[in-house]
Amino acid sequence: MEDVRTRRGGDIASDHHLVVANLKLKLKKNRTTGQTALQRFNTAFLRDTNKLNEFKILLNNRFQALQDILKEEETIMEDNWKGIKEALASTCQKVLGRKKHHQKEWISIKTLYNIPEEKNKKIATNNNRTSTEKVKVQDESTEANKQLKRSIRAYRQKYVEELATTREKSTREGNMKQLYDRTKELAGKYCKPERPVKDNEGTSITGTQENGKRWVKHFEELLNRPAPLNSPEFEAAHIDLSIDVTLCCVLFMSTDINSMYHQSKVKCLVAEGKEDQRKGNENRE
Repeated sequence: MEDVRTRRGGDIASDHHLVVANLKLKLKKNRTTGQTALQRFNTAFLRDTNKLNEFKILLNNRFQALQDILKEEETIMEDNWKGIKEALASTCQKVLGRKKHHQKEWISIKTLYNIPEEKNKKIATNNNRTSTEKVKVQDESTEANKQLKRSIRAYRQKYVEELATTREKSTREGNMKQLYDRTKELAGKYCKPERPVKDNEGTSITGTQENGKRWVKHFEELLNRPAPLNSPEFEAAHIDLSIDVTLCCVLFMSTDINSMYHQSKVKCLVAEGKEDQRKGNENRE
């Protein structure tokens, strides 16, 4: 959504205001059969000590059970890898869960725990029917939302300060790569990589002037193509259709006459206005 405006004067036969929005749509990618979307696990929870210990214990138990099965039965390498993969995936799914969207690095574990609580309070506000309980829960939801935003701002400020400290340290140590990366993160300016322009042989072309010449050559080849060797042949109609064109001519003539009449009328009105203005100026003198 790029822009939203309220048209208060819009007549839409309702007591609501007309809302006009500019949306930027994105076409959905057409996936082929058998291709599944890549789903990542929320590894940010591993920064929490309790979650990390729980993940280690559960994964150790799964590997211990898998090792006992491998000792009892003779399996091939593919079966071993399949068991290890299933153990890792099931443990991550149970402890970490799927990553729904991209999360910023400055969002802490405490904030991640508070986000579902704030959503649950908002749902409880909508489900309450009595006005007294609804006002009470709504106040709690508003306060939880304020605390959530306050904690996000605090952790973001802390994250920026850590980036600045790392940048100063890399400057003293002469680590130019780390200095450039931290400066880029602090500036927040990311440019999409541009695809290189290539010639007819597939070699990449560098330089602004060379790219311009290549585009000119491309459009010359595209627009100034030679005539096709086999020109299409259109068969003549078997029966000529009888179309009365007199009505069209009359309509065009009437349209031209009306336009000429209106133009002459406008010119006369303009001339009369100028004449009246001139007479008025003479009377004042």
